[in-house]
Amino acid sequence: MIITYFVHSTTTDNESGVVTGWEDSPLSEKGNKQAAELHSLTADHPFDVVISSDSGRAIETATIAFKPLFLMTDWRLREINYGKYSKQPSHTVKSDLTKYINSPFPEGESYDDVLTRMVSLISDIKKYHQGKSVALVAHQAPQLALNVLIHGKTWEQAFQEDWRKTHAWQPGWTYEI
Repeated sequence: MIITYFVHSTTTDNESGVVTGWEDSPLSEKGNKQAAELHSLTADHPFDVVISSDSGRAIETATIAFKPLFLMTDWRLREINYGKYSKQPSHTVKSDLTKYINSPFPEGESYDDVLTRMVSLISDIKKYHQGKSVALVAHQAPQLALNVLIHGKTWEQAFQEDWRKTHAWQPGWTYEI
């Protein structure tokens, strides 16, 4: 089964350089344009199921990009909960993510917590959407968790090879489960 993973478009918090986590931030003007462009880039690949994080920025992206007749949302696709670091400068919060692999952000969660959520989600996708073309629209941490879960990477490898560091964005990443 193939899942195609899409990250939400640029938000006002992204442009301000702060982490959002479980808080929310609307798409910026640039983000709205990106979502419309993603619609054009994926128009020739209809998805049977579109599942979005329950955050507004992911729902906005999915609605613009895929115009699904029925959009499913799932809290398990949320970004990592940065706890008391939400809305803080990204360069400070993300300076050493390895500290939060097993230990949660203060008043938040760990990357292993995100992995646990994704294991549960993938199990349900296999159970309820087998044989369907599935699009997921979410955030950085769940995508990194998929790289750990499906591609067998360590968290350290996932952080180092993250497309955000290598500037290798693409209009969707495929994962075979």
